[in-house]
Amino acid sequence: MDSKQDKEVRAIFAAALDGTLTEQQVETLASIDSQLVKLALLAAVKRIAEQGTKIAEQDATIIDLKANLGAATAVAPSTPSAQRPVYTKPVAPKRKKKPGARKGHKPARRPEPERIDERQEHRHERCPQCGGELQRCNRSRTRTVEDILEDLRTVVTEHTLHRDYCPACKKHVEPVVPDALPKAALGHRVVALTSWLHYGLGVTIAQVVAILGHHLHTGLSAGGLIKMWVRLAMILEPWYEQIAREARTSAVLHADETGTRVNGQTWWLWCFANGQVCYYMIDRSRGSPALEKFFIEAFDGTLVADFWAAYNGLGAREKQRCLAHLLRELETVDQRNQSSQWKAFAKKLRRLLRDGIRLRKRADFDPQEYESRIQRLDERLMDLACGQYTDADASRLAKRLYRHRDEIFTFLDDPEVPFDNNLAERMIRPAVVLRKNSQCNRSEQGAAVQAVLMSIYQTLKLRGHDPLTTITEALRTYTLTGEVPPLPQVIIARG
Repeated sequence: MDSKQDKEVRAIFAAALDGTLTEQQVETLASIDSQLVKLALLAAVKRIAEQGTKIAEQDATIIDLKANLGAATAVAPSTPSAQRPVYTKPVAPKRKKKPGARKGHKPARRPEPERIDERQEHRHERCPQCGGELQRCNRSRTRTVEDILEDLRTVVTEHTLHRDYCPACKKHVEPVVPDALPKAALGHRVVALTSWLHYGLGVTIAQVVAILGHHLHTGLSAGGLIKMWVRLAMILEPWYEQIAREARTSAVLHADETGTRVNGQTWWLWCFANGQVCYYMIDRSRGSPALEKFFIEAFDGTLVADFWAAYNGLGAREKQRCLAHLLRELETVDQRNQSSQWKAFAKKLRRLLRDGIRLRKRADFDPQEYESRIQRLDERLMDLACGQYTDADASRLAKRLYRHRDEIFTFLDDPEVPFDNNLAERMIRPAVVLRKNSQCNRSEQGAAVQAVLMSIYQTLKLRGHDPLTTITEALRTYTLTGEVPPLPQVIIARG
């Protein structure tokens, strides 16, 4: 075999190992020597076996890593989207064109109603600015407003607005229609009802359109709904900010987060709640940058959260880690780890946590009276956390216990602090339902509107207020005065 053939044979063998071997190269190799084809085939098979072993080792490493993190969830092609971790979902491709009609298109307006149920006239008796007398003018305009009453009747009202002249102010004045926002064809109750159905109950936009169109005889479009909700969120922005301030100054605050999608990208929905407020924030980050946006300064209360690392660097007076998460992780590890050291460690830790919970549930519990027992629980926790373990799971959890040694039994020092984070889990559930039903948001503006309106509706629910009546009255006040009333306080039951 000359040097040219030797060079050609080497190139063919390299192609066989790389998986790029062609039929022509096989024929060339057979024409040189038929035994070379057998050698090339054996080399390719060996290389394939080596690559398969390497891939299997990598997969096993990934599975072990997920198991150590308590997230060993098998994801198959048939796994429902709701059961897939959000970070495993592919990023949606960018839109080919900007949504909406082209620039300069003919505007689509709401058609005029076919009937008029009521007629009202509006006229100022005196000037609303200076209080002086008005010169009556023969100038007026009409405005039609559709709304849904409390008995679910649809009423179309024609409002006649008379415009008069004020000599002192030297301008024309006309009254406002208190039942609808300026330039709106739909009344306050329609805005409150539709936004509550979507952001308060998780009904999809298409279903809201169907409910009002078929059952309440009020035709709406998806675009019209979204514009109304964006305007409502802008008006109620002061309530959203007030909810944030009350959450930051609360004595006990629960925190949790879940994945969401904004324009096909993975974002995160944060929830901060207690018994009176519920604040949602949708942010790109799942780490400390998002927490820094919410907690403008150090939190002076007790933060109840899970063991997510982003909460570690947060400055708070006290922290309580969720023991329900820790107990569930013990059950998860029990299913795959049967070592004797792990079983002994898990048994001691489970007994320790349950002893603390059982002590807190005593009818006569008082931190001062049971100070010695609480101190004994802290000593048992330190003994368990400072032990030496060869088992990987036991060592990992022992390090976690030592890192959070002052955040495990906080609920025994403060009776107002619970031992679990169930409140935040319950408050974040409506957002998860809306995420599954409506497939998240198509824009950052939509995400901001969701955060504002969901926070307001969940807070009103916690405080015992009827959302439809409260929002309708707030919009009426805003229409007449230009300002929204204060956020309603908690209703105190009398009995």
